[in-house]
Amino acid sequence: MRAMLCTEYGDPEDLTLVEIDLPPPGAGEVAVAVHVAGVNFADSLMIAGTYQEKPPFPFSPGFEAAGIVTGIGPGVTRVAPGDRVMAVVDWGAYAAGLIARETDIFPIPDSMEFVTAAGLPITYGTAHGALTWRAGLQPGEVLLVHGAAGGVGLATVEVGKALGATVIATARSAERLAIAADHGADHTIDTIDEDIRERVLEITDGRGADVVFDPVGGDIFDASLRCTAWGGRLLLIGFASGRVPKIPANILLVKNLAVLGLYWGAYRRRAPDLVAAEFAQLFDWHAKGQIRPRVSHSADLAHAAKALALLRSREATGKVVLTVTDS
Repeated sequence: MRAMLCTEYGDPEDLTLVEIDLPPPGAGEVAVAVHVAGVNFADSLMIAGTYQEKPPFPFSPGFEAAGIVTGIGPGVTRVAPGDRVMAVVDWGAYAAGLIARETDIFPIPDSMEFVTAAGLPITYGTAHGALTWRAGLQPGEVLLVHGAAGGVGLATVEVGKALGATVIATARSAERLAIAADHGADHTIDTIDEDIRERVLEITDGRGADVVFDPVGGDIFDASLRCTAWGGRLLLIGFASGRVPKIPANILLVKNLAVLGLYWGAYRRRAPDLVAAEFAQLFDWHAKGQIRPRVSHSADLAHAAKALALLRSREATGKVVLTVTDS
């Protein structure tokens, strides 16, 4: 089968397309023929050796995939060969087949295409987990979403609306803001031409946002501190700006603010039942049309480096995926 392998730490351009054999699934494991794989910024970090998990060489990067079950190991009961599934793995999705733990395999509805399923787990899992598990977003609250046209930002706009929030979206251009608005944002802010603090306070009649979702960090986080409502919650998801913010504790004290981090991947090991329930909710919202995952770019597995470059340059709007096997 085809697989993109990392044989030493470096750049995505150093990945090698090879033919390898997939081992049989062991006890509690499932073999999946991958049709589509999701692309994430963290894939580049793993290839460079700067991600928190460092698999042994050679390895195939990639955390999420969708395809068909081709085999099951002893003890597997939740899926059977022929089932259409979504997989979330530690690595290995950039290949025509993968082996995953049964708890990391999720049957997908017949109405969901593989390209949608491959791009859903991490972005929508992060959005839903951050807003519900960590921030406790309530109907009627104001949610400020930064980077709202990116994969996780756009997912958060939709999840926020599904949870009943008023959503303010920020992005770097009118084109990207139009995408956020099309996916449910009630208000938009152009971070190039508008002052975030002034606009948020204007939109909320001086009150500020109840919850802030921030995958950007840097100056964006600094502005968020100044336009969060009393008792608000700021969610730290990532630092796409390249600067990890330093948080002035006095502001947290005076405004009764909570700053919350989320590493969604940790829940797969620590609370798998919670993740399974989360995906059931997301599948239900998708069936009802409340979330519409957007894939802005698709590339063949052989062009994985180009797909990752789209994420690094922040050109993508929504998800980027790799076509591995013809669907």
